[in-house]
Amino acid sequence: MNEAGAAIGTDKALGAHPLRAEVLGELHARPFTPIATPRRVLHFAFMRGTDARGDRAALEALCRSKGMTPPPEGARHMRWQFDGGAMRWESHNEFSTYRWELPSENGKPFEPAARVAAKTLDGFVQPGPLMVAIDLHLIADPDGKFSPESVFERASLAVAENSDGAALFATDFLVDADGYVRVVVADRGMGPERAGALVQRVLELETYRTLALLGLPEAQRLSPSIGRIEKKLADVTEAMRHATGLIDNSRLLDELTALASDLEADAAASLFRFGATRAYYEIVQTRLQAIGERKFGGLPTWTSFLTRRMAPAMRTCLTMEERQANMSRKLARAANLLRTRVNVAVEGQNRDLLSAMNKRARMQLRLQQTVEGLSVAAISYYLVGLVHYVLEGAHHFGFRVDPTVGTAIAVPVVVLFVAFIVRRIRRKYDESAANEDKAG
Repeated sequence: MNEAGAAIGTDKALGAHPLRAEVLGELHARPFTPIATPRRVLHFAFMRGTDARGDRAALEALCRSKGMTPPPEGARHMRWQFDGGAMRWESHNEFSTYRWELPSENGKPFEPAARVAAKTLDGFVQPGPLMVAIDLHLIADPDGKFSPESVFERASLAVAENSDGAALFATDFLVDADGYVRVVVADRGMGPERAGALVQRVLELETYRTLALLGLPEAQRLSPSIGRIEKKLADVTEAMRHATGLIDNSRLLDELTALASDLEADAAASLFRFGATRAYYEIVQTRLQAIGERKFGGLPTWTSFLTRRMAPAMRTCLTMEERQANMSRKLARAANLLRTRVNVAVEGQNRDLLSAMNKRARMQLRLQQTVEGLSVAAISYYLVGLVHYVLEGAHHFGFRVDPTVGTAIAVPVVVLFVAFIVRRIRRKYDESAANEDKAG
């Protein structure tokens, strides 16, 4: 099989989807690497957002300083061997991780101090704000004599064995003087492959545990705003019970629109953070299930410790999301109700306005008809006067026409003629106006 597709016969291949290679390669994107016991591992996670250019620049500078070849463009992970140790880099959606695997000088946990062990990081330029720093020590414990209480604070200690007891892993989740969360993995006969898988899962567990808790400050930041919106919504809905006029309903609708804008702005700003928190917490639970914990010495396991400490924070984030969603629905219902009231009030005003316009139109029609009648009378009066003058002139020149009788006969003819002309003019105007309305 090649990148194009599966081969058929000797010279023909099936056309592959452009994302086929990427999808198939994802299963092998972050393979477990064998780790020999004892080993010291320093693991860091740096937040970088969606812009990976700073991370790429820092990685290339580090590779040049160590004489290593930078990974190709688009690569998501890489591992280098150097000076008896190894470095592993991984790129994620909003953060990148750097892991140094160093020789263990004397096999004792956390000796020397992390700042001394990290001397190989000299010259490293961090690509973004530091979020996770882990100092993990993989020690040999074939006799099972390692005591976690000799290294960690018992009050915060979480210890567990893996499913077959071939390893013990412990931490107190506290940050030491050098800024690291310390973890011990005691190897009781795992072998390099299993040790590498367990170390990677433990590092991922602590990394995603820290990142999942980023949602808690966001939920705490939003809590006062949500409380204010909830109280204001209660006040507005109470005022809606007594509001009757268009002005009052319009004012309340404006207030609800402003509240909805504030809520949606906060929800949009926190959408990614809460979604990432859920995803990270699911990864934490998946890693714990994959490790397969077993209790040790009556001490809390990692699962019980994290459930007691993390679950309330995760519920807080989930509750905040649910409050935002419920508040959005309530605001939408209240706004729809007010909008209906406003529309009904506006329709009532429009109805009254149309009724007034109809009355005025009828009055104008009557006035127009009156004016028409007056116009017919006035025009007829002047035309009859002209006819009378013509008849008088004809009588004066000898025509046997009585001007008075002729004028009397001409009156109905002139009136009918003028009325016919005026009505015809008005009919043409009405037809022209109707055609303009249809065209519009």
